[in-house]
Amino acid sequence: MSAPRVKTIACASPGGLHRMAYYDWGDPDNLDVVLCVHGLTRTGRDFDVLAEHLSKRFRVICPDVAGRGLSDWLAQPLSYAVPQYAADMVALISQLQPKTLRWVGTSMGGLIALTYAALVAQAKDPDRQVPPARQSTTIDDAIVPISRLVLNDVGPRIEAPSLARIGQYLAEPKSFASFEEAVQYMKETAASFGPHSDPQWEMLTRHYFVPSHGKWVKHYDPAIAMAFAGVTPELISQGELMLWQAYQCVQAPTLIMHGEQSDLLLADTVDAMLAANPHARAHTVKGVGHAPSLIVQDQINVVSRFLDGD
Repeated sequence: MSAPRVKTIACASPGGLHRMAYYDWGDPDNLDVVLCVHGLTRTGRDFDVLAEHLSKRFRVICPDVAGRGLSDWLAQPLSYAVPQYAADMVALISQLQPKTLRWVGTSMGGLIALTYAALVAQAKDPDRQVPPARQSTTIDDAIVPISRLVLNDVGPRIEAPSLARIGQYLAEPKSFASFEEAVQYMKETAASFGPHSDPQWEMLTRHYFVPSHGKWVKHYDPAIAMAFAGVTPELISQGELMLWQAYQCVQAPTLIMHGEQSDLLLADTVDAMLAANPHARAHTVKGVGHAPSLIVQDQINVVSRFLDGD
């Protein structure tokens, strides 16, 4: 497997500036970009297999969301939230200046995509007041809408029991004496990813646990758990309403990848999403929960064909 180019971009948060790392695959002059955004505790390296496959046709960008992987940890833990992540993606996309933008979002990465779509819709609102000097310019070309969207096992409605399960492992201060122990832990805690070979489990573990002071430790800021712990039923209800509104802003063809056994994205929610947005269609991944890893070849083929326009 080839290796991506590793780059960083400066982003702003209420606590100051932070660097967001991203992995850059394919021709850097290709203006057709696929942005792959990972789940809550994962990193951009989750997409290595998919990115290498897609990089023959697209430039593929896989960021480490703030607090994960090679990206800086935030000075204020309560900033670990989707609005901040969406703002960081706006900065990244503005730097990339793509002609077309396709988005693959796993779990949290899909919620960031919906938030970005809502921001774009607001910015392109024809009734929005703009400075007279700007009305005859092409400055709005800098705001790039999503042309195709993959929502990988996520939607506007997130089940409370699933959030509780995620919160439990998020706060666990796990470390291991060997990489092999870390792999075994991954096999047990991420069994919902579905069947994988031993090399694939090692791939899923290698950037989730990293060596530090003689141990293998989780590759994210433990303070992420602080923001997550503050989620209340009221906030979940408010967030769901906002996400449904954001989902309505998606005007691009949308593929909902649904893990058949998922406890986060239920079949009823998929049906509601299909009814709410005529641009959406669904693909159920048999024998998988939350979330399809997108490193299994049949999953890669489904995503690849969709991004190509099939």
